[in-house]
Amino acid sequence: MRDERSAGVVVFLHGDGHPTPQQIGDSSRRFLLLNYGRHWDFAKGHVEPGETDHQAAVRELFEETGISDAKFVEGFVREVDYYFRSSRHGVVHKTVVFFLATTATTEVKLSDEHIGFTFLDFDQAITKVSYASAREILRAAAGFLEANTPADPPERTSPP
Repeated sequence: MRDERSAGVVVFLHGDGHPTPQQIGDSSRRFLLLNYGRHWDFAKGHVEPGETDHQAAVRELFEETGISDAKFVEGFVREVDYYFRSSRHGVVHKTVVFFLATTATTEVKLSDEHIGFTFLDFDQAITKVSYASAREILRAAAGFLEANTPADPPERTSPP
């Protein structure tokens, strides 16, 4: 069996830009979902040799959306594991680690992997994502935001 590792980002937009620390749990946030043609999901992709999970998440976010102003929310890291059958590799065990970040970017520049995108509030996003694992990650992210108000603004991370 083949093992694969990917990294992704649950991105949220708050009002007209980045939230203040006091607003980070506010319900006015909207989550970015990408249309992969057959499913809706978050920006994610393979971790390349020599990359950390976080570096891969930043790179994938930039490559898939053009977002370069992501501010990662410290303390949120979640993993999902699943299996799928590949015509090329047979059964594959996949682990995807997700981070949480905010952006002020509303004009997304999609890669050729996607056919569309949308920013939705939690209730709309939870019904739009295609997979149970994505709903699990979205619930965890929203719960984390509700429960945690950081003392300092999130750290800024530039694209590769």
